[in-house]
Amino acid sequence: MKREVFVGIDTSNYTTSLAIVDKSGELVANLKMPLPVKAGERGLRQSDAVFAHVKNLPKLLDVAERYLADSRVLAIGVSERPRNVEGSYMPCFLSGAVAAKSLSVALSVPLYSFSHQCGHIMAALYSSGALALGLESFGAMHVSGGTTELLSVRRCEEGGFDAELRGGTRDLNAGQVIDRVGVAMGLPFPAGPHLERLALSYKGKIHKKQVSTDGTYMNLSGLENMATSLYKERGDAAEVAAFVLEYIGSSLLSVTESFLSDNPDLHFVYAGGVMCNSIIKNKLSGKIKNVHFATPDMSADNAVGIACLAREKYNP
Repeated sequence: MKREVFVGIDTSNYTTSLAIVDKSGELVANLKMPLPVKAGERGLRQSDAVFAHVKNLPKLLDVAERYLADSRVLAIGVSERPRNVEGSYMPCFLSGAVAAKSLSVALSVPLYSFSHQCGHIMAALYSSGALALGLESFGAMHVSGGTTELLSVRRCEEGGFDAELRGGTRDLNAGQVIDRVGVAMGLPFPAGPHLERLALSYKGKIHKKQVSTDGTYMNLSGLENMATSLYKERGDAAEVAAFVLEYIGSSLLSVTESFLSDNPDLHFVYAGGVMCNSIIKNKLSGKIKNVHFATPDMSADNAVGIACLAREKYNP
C-alpha cells in the first residue's frame, strides 16, 4: 500500500525549498537549495531570485521523485505571498506558485496556498513539539532578513493562521543588520552562521549599549552604525559579532516581555532564520515562561510548515 503524503513548496528570497510529510505528520523529506549570492553582495534582486528558483526547482523535484516513487500525493501546499495581509507580494513566490499549480494539475490533487510567514510559524510549532498542544492562540516573532515582526496569532477555521501585527522593528530587520555588518567585515552572505561562530570564539567582555525599544517596537538601524564604528575602532570581528548578537537578543527579549506583560502565561513561538542562532536563543530561553523555538533546520527557510498546513487543511 502506497504511503499517502503532502508536498510543500516555498520559494523565498534566499532558498528554494520542497518538503514532504505523510498523512500521520511524519517528515519524509526536507529539501533545500540556497540561492547563489555573489561575494560582497547583501542579497538578490527579485528578478535574479526568480531566475534562480526556476533553475533550482527542477533539481529539487528530481530529488523529491525518489521519495515520492512509492507514495500517493494527497495535496500540494505552496507559499504564494510573504504575509497574510492584503497587498503582500514578492515576485520570487510566483516561481513556487507556478510549480505547485503544475504539480496539482498533473496529479489531479488539491492545491492550497498559504503565506511564507504562516509556513515559518507552522514549522516552529511542528519542530518544537508545540503542535501537539493544540494552541488556538499564541504570540510569535518572525525574525529573519526580510522580517522582524511580533504577532498575535490565532487559528483560522479555513486553515492556517490569522496573524495580527503587534510590534517588531521600525527600521531594519534583525537579519538585515547581521548580514550588513557581516558583509562589511568580509563575511559571506548570508552572514548569520559566520557571525555566530565568531561570537562564540570571543572570550573578552562584550561591548554593551542600551537597546532602543519602545514597548513592543525596536529600532535596529543604530546597531549597524555602532557595530561598524566598533569594527573600525578595534578591528576585532569576533568582538563585533558578540556585540551585535547580544544587542539583538536583548532587543527581542525587551519587546517580547512588553507584549506578554498583560498575559504572562500565553505561549510564545520564535520562528525565522535568525532564530537558528544559539546565542540569541540562549538569551531568550528561561526568560519567557511558555516559549517554543523552531529547530535550526526549520528556523531557516523551509517548506515543512507549508506541507504541514496542507495536511491540516486536507484533514480539518
